[in-house]
Amino acid sequence: MKFLITGCAGFLGTTLANNLVREGHQVRGLDDLSTGDPARLDPGVHFTRGDVNDRPKLWTLLQEVDCVYHLAARVSVPESVLYPREYNASNVGGTVSLMEAIRDVGIRRVVLASSGAIYGDQEAQPLSEGQAPRPLSPYAVSKLAAEYYMMTIGALWKIETVALRIFNAYGPGQRLPASHPPVVPYLLNQALRGGSMVVNGDGAQTRDFIYVDDVVSGMVAAATAPNINGLVINIGSGTETGILQLAHLVQEITGSSSNVVSSGKTSGGVARMCANIALAERRLNFNPSIKLEDGLRMTIQRDAHLQSA
Repeated sequence: MKFLITGCAGFLGTTLANNLVREGHQVRGLDDLSTGDPARLDPGVHFTRGDVNDRPKLWTLLQEVDCVYHLAARVSVPESVLYPREYNASNVGGTVSLMEAIRDVGIRRVVLASSGAIYGDQEAQPLSEGQAPRPLSPYAVSKLAAEYYMMTIGALWKIETVALRIFNAYGPGQRLPASHPPVVPYLLNQALRGGSMVVNGDGAQTRDFIYVDDVVSGMVAAATAPNINGLVINIGSGTETGILQLAHLVQEITGSSSNVVSSGKTSGGVARMCANIALAERRLNFNPSIKLEDGLRMTIQRDAHLQSA
C-alpha cells in the first residue's frame, strides 16, 4: 500500500513511518519540522518538508495514495492554554486543508490521530467512546473540532474516516522540551540524572500510559480494518496508573535516589483517565501487550538521549 503521513517526523509519526517501511509499504511523509526530527526516519521514507496548509504540495503528495495518516498537530495542553489561536490554526485549520486536498484527489481512507484529552473530567471510568466530550483545554477542543471536520467532510464526499483517540503514549524518541515536558520522559530523565522528580498536584491523578509500539499496531490496523468508517476508537492500555505511582516505579527501575517532590498547588489536570479499549479490540483486533514497567525499561534501552544521562 501507499501511505501519506502528515507529522511524519514527530514521535508517533516516525515510529509509524518506519514500521510501515519495514513491512514493505511505500511511505511519503510531510512535516514542517517545527518539532520533528527527520534524522530518525528510515531512508525508505520519502520525506518532504512542508505544511499541511500547502494545498499544491498536498495534491502532489496524495497522488496514488491509499490511506492518509493525519498526525500533524501541536500537542501541548499547557501551551494551548497560552496560544489557543495558534492551536486552532494548526490543528483545526490544518485538518480542514488536508481534507479539502483529499477530497480533490480522491483518497479512500483517512486515519486521524486524536486524543483522549477530549474526554476531560468524567465520573465514569474507564472512558468509552460514547461518553459526551468535556474538553478542558484549547488543545482538546482543537482535536474534537478536527474529528468533527474530518468526519463531516468525509461523509459528504464518501471518504472513509476513523479517529483514534490516543491516550498517554510514551517510548524512545519522545521529545523533552524545556517547558511542559511529557511526564514519562521527564521523570526518566530526572531519575537518571539525579534531579528532583516534580509531580504536579498531589500525584493522585491517573493516566493511561501506552507504549508507542502498541499505539502503532492500532494505527496500522486502522488502515485496512473493515466496517470502521465514521468511528471514534480509543487507543490505550486499558490500565490506570497514578502519577505518583509512576514516579516511584521510575525510581525502582532506574535505581535512582532522586527525590519525588509534589508541586502542591500546581494543577495536575484531570483527575482520572483510563481508556475502555473494547471497541479497538473488536474492530482493530487491538491487543496492547507491553506492560508499563517493561515499556519504561525498553524506553531507557532504546533512547540515546536517556542513555547519555
